[in-house]
Amino acid sequence: MNDDSKCPVTGGAGGPTAGGGTSNRDWWPNQLNLKILHQHSEKSDPMGEGFDYAEEFKKLDLAALKKDLYALMTDSQDWWPADYGHYGGLFIRMAWHSAGTYRIGDGRGGAGSGTQRFAPLNSWPDNVNLDKARRLLWPIKQKYGRKISWADLMVLAGNVAIESMGLETFGFAGGREDVWEPEEDVYWGAEEEWLATSDQPRSRYSGERDLEDPLAAVQMGLIYVNPQGPDGNPDPVASGRDIRETFKRMAMNDYETVALTAGGHTFGKCHGAGEEILLGPEPEGAGLEEQGLGWRSRYGSGMGADAITSGLEGAWTPNPTQWDMAYFDLLFGYEWELVKSPAGAWQWQPKDVDDKDLAPDAEDPSKRVSTMMTTADMAMRMDPIYEPISRHFHANPEEFADAFARAWFKLTHRDMGPRARYLGPEVPEEELIWQDPIPDVDHPLIDEQDIADLKRSILDSGLSIPELVQTAWASASTFRGSDKRGGANGARIRLAPQKDWDVNQPEQLKAVLGKLEGIQEAFDAAQSGGKKISLADLIVLGGCAAVGQAARSAGYDVTVPFTPGRADASPEQTDAESFAQLKPAADGFRNYQKAKYAVTAEELLVDRAQLLTLTAPEMTALVGGLRVLKANAGGSDHGVFTDRPGTLTHDFFVNLLDMSTQWQESSD
Repeated sequence: MNDDSKCPVTGGAGGPTAGGGTSNRDWWPNQLNLKILHQHSEKSDPMGEGFDYAEEFKKLDLAALKKDLYALMTDSQDWWPADYGHYGGLFIRMAWHSAGTYRIGDGRGGAGSGTQRFAPLNSWPDNVNLDKARRLLWPIKQKYGRKISWADLMVLAGNVAIESMGLETFGFAGGREDVWEPEEDVYWGAEEEWLATSDQPRSRYSGERDLEDPLAAVQMGLIYVNPQGPDGNPDPVASGRDIRETFKRMAMNDYETVALTAGGHTFGKCHGAGEEILLGPEPEGAGLEEQGLGWRSRYGSGMGADAITSGLEGAWTPNPTQWDMAYFDLLFGYEWELVKSPAGAWQWQPKDVDDKDLAPDAEDPSKRVSTMMTTADMAMRMDPIYEPISRHFHANPEEFADAFARAWFKLTHRDMGPRARYLGPEVPEEELIWQDPIPDVDHPLIDEQDIADLKRSILDSGLSIPELVQTAWASASTFRGSDKRGGANGARIRLAPQKDWDVNQPEQLKAVLGKLEGIQEAFDAAQSGGKKISLADLIVLGGCAAVGQAARSAGYDVTVPFTPGRADASPEQTDAESFAQLKPAADGFRNYQKAKYAVTAEELLVDRAQLLTLTAPEMTALVGGLRVLKANAGGSDHGVFTDRPGTLTHDFFVNLLDMSTQWQESSD
């Protein structure tokens, strides 16, 4: 071997790299992963310290940006030509697949941070050739720079695509700030093969097709369901069951599911001109010479009519670049037969189709080809619940258009959190229940003297330090940084379902809230200038007062910062079924775990900490503090390593780390 071919560091032939070799995780696969608490630091963010995306977005000329996007829709490029001369279908798919990873179980996924740019999503089998969609957007991203994030741009491109093909959208809100590295906290499944079926090892399914929580997609690497049917079995009724479960876990009901499916499939086409084996590596597996692209095809030109994406082939409607009712016209106007695409994928085609219902060829409009439906589309006709909804939409075109526009808005904005985070001139005025609305604050806020007076009232009320801390934690700790849901704002802890959760100790909670409401009423009644205190603020202030008092009892002069401005939501503004998803199965901060799970208690603690956007030091401090403040659910003494409960000491850490104590795992 020539010496030039050896590693300059070790002299070996297989050169090591920084971070390479056998990792700690390889040696100890059960090692607790704290890295998920330290993602997205300023070191990976190119925008620099002090960058404020919301302020940058306010400088954006949205109308000019949309004009450029409209022009792009029909500006077909030789390196990736537009089907039918219009990129609309491609950009709808890009936006849909960006948003469609969202799931209600933990609020992770979705379009909110632009993660389609990174592994694994940028290389999922369901995202084949979306790298080209993002590359087509690159000149526009260059032009507007920091004023528009990739996350916002991808969603906006989908909106403009729909509008350019004849449908008025419900609105658009900016405010999605990009991340600049892959998200490591999202559990996408345990399978070790892409598109592994349910009969393969480490399946996400158990029992009679029970899907593992919090997953929503049916196979590793899919956004939703397998369009060919469960595990590729072309059974429309079984597909309907998969669709219902998956879309439910993505916050969509049956009405919205039909609207999204039919509306989205009114546009564009599927690509399956040749077999999947003819595609090169995905972007993460491709060579540097591909410059971030992947799936280079060896079939014909590899693009246009020769493109390979899903393996299905054809358009759903005769007018794939125009909003109309053709999806339902064809779905109910013909009998359908099962066939295979040129790539070997199961799909359906209409029998004895009229010439007027043929679709144009993607490259040559003078040629006419058959339309098709997927097995998932056939579920819209054959599923006993979806079928009447589909027929209703078919008979009511205006309602269908409105239903799709609303469902599309929900799909692309569900993970953004409250409306207060929405930016831009196209934010709809209508308040929607899935946005977890909270009333605007319409009164003067309390000042520093009010805060001090209210703290004294709370501490003199007879409520204990643990009661106040437990209530404040129960109110605030439902927050999820993933989809910005939950938290103390709205005081929904006083409403169903949260007031009845066992982890919140309903009887104690009722008593605490009753006393706090009395303090609230007395304060409001004493004001002459319209000043008020919301119960949401008072609950948090009670926790702050309790922690400050507990610290003073331990000899520390500490004032816990407090900022007012929360409001109280009404039952009418609260979807109890939706909020049930925020109920903790485990909360290690309160030493609570509903049942024994396959994952360890410490992993569940770290997962909860990540959703709360905590760092490892913050998580550690909170655990130790909450233990000595006796904030355990149910009043348990587990981990309360102090003889001064209710006093903010470091006794928890002193006793936990005492070498004279020997620990052993319990049988529970």
